[in-house]
Amino acid sequence: MIGRDLCGWALSLLVALTSLPAAGDALRRPASCGASAAGLGAPLVRTARLVENGQGPVILAIGSSSTLGTGASAPAMSYPSLLERDLGEAFPKLAIRVLNDGRGGQDADQEVVRLDRDLGAEHPDLVIWQVGTNALLRGYDLDVERRLIERGIALAKQRGVDVVLMDLQFAPRVLARSPWPDMERLIADTAKREGIGYFRRFEIMREWSLDGRLPASALIGRDGLHMTDASYGCLAALLARALGQAWHPSDRLALSPTAHPVSRAGSGPAPVSP
Repeated sequence: MIGRDLCGWALSLLVALTSLPAAGDALRRPASCGASAAGLGAPLVRTARLVENGQGPVILAIGSSSTLGTGASAPAMSYPSLLERDLGEAFPKLAIRVLNDGRGGQDADQEVVRLDRDLGAEHPDLVIWQVGTNALLRGYDLDVERRLIERGIALAKQRGVDVVLMDLQFAPRVLARSPWPDMERLIADTAKREGIGYFRRFEIMREWSLDGRLPASALIGRDGLHMTDASYGCLAALLARALGQAWHPSDRLALSPTAHPVSRAGSGPAPVSP
């Protein structure tokens, strides 16, 4: 029943998107970006230690088009760019870098190759891996996808690097693929089994949509798949807060009043799952 309801929602949203104007500035400033599913569910030992010692971690954001920032109005509006800005405002004394290695259209097999290269070349302290959407859309074998994700996690762990998996986006073209619950389960189960962070993008975006926090044109673009300035901005704001809470500096985590409009919209306290 839930799957049927979501498919109906997806069809309605896709129809609505084709008749909406492009999102303007008013849609880039949602009143709140909070979401009940915005925790990571695991400690980030390496980066927490660096932050505690006053060092800014290097974060590698790897994935496909929604890491690259497809659908955003400019590269500066991709989630990795906004995440770096939000973390810089939250931790102004730390030189935190977020490297964007998103490549449109790629999947886990190609991403593992890039990850192996980037771990040696960039020496990141944390990898945020957005994975699974292209495999779902192309009908890849789930067991193959699971082994590829496990391989990438193993490469990072061998170097002592923290890992966070980011799952699917809540979008009509994703929901139109009936195996999406299996892919969601695969990513969640892998993160739990490996003891790594898990950023529940799908649940977060579903909450934004179903409670009306982000209107259709501010959540997903006209192609029915890619995110927008508003949803990338809220995603970055929540991810910055989740990382800050995982690093345990709650007494120092406070965004500047001059934060950029999109991330500032989500800078207030947000419920975090245990």
